[in-house]
Amino acid sequence: MRRYELKDADWARLAPLLPGKVGDAGRSAADNRLFVNAVLWIARSGAPWRDLPERFGPWNSVFRRFRRWAQKGVWQRVFEAVQDPDLDWAMLDSTSVRAHQHAAGQKKATPAEALGRSRGGFTSKLHAVVDALGNPLRLALTPGQQADCGVAADLLKGLAVGAVLADKAYDTNALVAQIRQAGAAVVVPSKRNRRAPRLLDRNLYADRNKVERFFNRLKQYRRLATRYDKTAASFLAFAQCAATFVWLL
Repeated sequence: MRRYELKDADWARLAPLLPGKVGDAGRSAADNRLFVNAVLWIARSGAPWRDLPERFGPWNSVFRRFRRWAQKGVWQRVFEAVQDPDLDWAMLDSTSVRAHQHAAGQKKATPAEALGRSRGGFTSKLHAVVDALGNPLRLALTPGQQADCGVAADLLKGLAVGAVLADKAYDTNALVAQIRQAGAAVVVPSKRNRRAPRLLDRNLYADRNKVERFFNRLKQYRRLATRYDKTAASFLAFAQCAATFVWLL
């Protein structure tokens, strides 16, 4: 077993969820495993596609296949299929990712590709919802300067949980109302400017560290610790891959 490659037990769970099995455009299960191992190697090492080891085949073929799957939403569907969540409560948070100079394309394209300017240069922000055990449920990507609460409503939409845990950045009237309407408890510290601060279950709120620990696990994938991808679709696909492997590994 080489470094960064899937074990047999993990592959057995993942294989039925992937397109390209025997009879589908000539792709075989063995070919799928080699391809997924190639993507995992890139994600964990952070290396450029051109540095992909020869044992995985032509780097450009692997890259183009990865892009096709990203554009068709394959990585998103696989990420959703491996989930077996504990929905006693859910936790929201985000993390900023510095974009490498290779990720910066045309200036006009930066908003569409989830690249935002900050003092340090281009950044992207990865938003996540995790379950009560800290396993990822939903991901979203925005420019780095976007407020956390801006995508929270979409991330929580249709999610049936007992409570929602988040920091003060998510304390907005609209989001609080949405959480309560869904029948969940609001475990979010009140901002200082609230006239009537909410009571906070501090014992439960302390569990919010699990979403921060999830981001720590995610950034062990060096392709996510720094953004090298020009397109938002590719970068988000790497995040979905890594989140899938968090469930499997």
